[in-house]
Amino acid sequence: MGFFAKPIAQLIGELSKFPGIGEKTATRLAFHILRSSREDAESLAGTILAVKEKIRLCSKCFNITDEDPCRICKDTRRQQDVLCVVEGPQDVAVIERTGEFRGGYHILHGVLSPINGIGPDDLRMKSLVRRVADRDVREVIVATNPKVEGEATALYIAKLLKPFGVKVTRLAQGLPMGGELEYFDAATVSAAIEGRRDI
Repeated sequence: MGFFAKPIAQLIGELSKFPGIGEKTATRLAFHILRSSREDAESLAGTILAVKEKIRLCSKCFNITDEDPCRICKDTRRQQDVLCVVEGPQDVAVIERTGEFRGGYHILHGVLSPINGIGPDDLRMKSLVRRVADRDVREVIVATNPKVEGEATALYIAKLLKPFGVKVTRLAQGLPMGGELEYFDAATVSAAIEGRRDI
């Protein structure tokens, strides 16, 4: 990148630190910013700083928010006795887009991964137990990703909450809409068979 002026090379270097952004995309973004008006560039810089200064974790569910508690925890129309446990804040957005879930959330900020040195104390497990123990929760839906770590985390949560008599469920897994059976792997088809339901 020695052929770019130093500020542009630095901007490309910073942009390429983003996940999924390679040098080519970072270069396109840098030149887009360069062509933008000063006001647009200042607005982008100000927005990035505002995110770093104003965003914090909700003290109740650990979602990212600019107010505490977050708007979901404050919403009295939501079911208070059902919690959906997810890996990260981005998972909340995915579930909310469906419009199907009207309960509360608990964000772990990761999954159990002994290989990476992530144990229960590195996640929000103790606060999940406190939430279940302190209030009348009838169901905890575990919505971790269907990978080895997500499955291990789901099993750990089920075992952890068993003494409280709360119902612990897992999101259904299996075949996506619009897919063709012949193209799915055995694990996906197996999960679909296991999670079958009446029609």
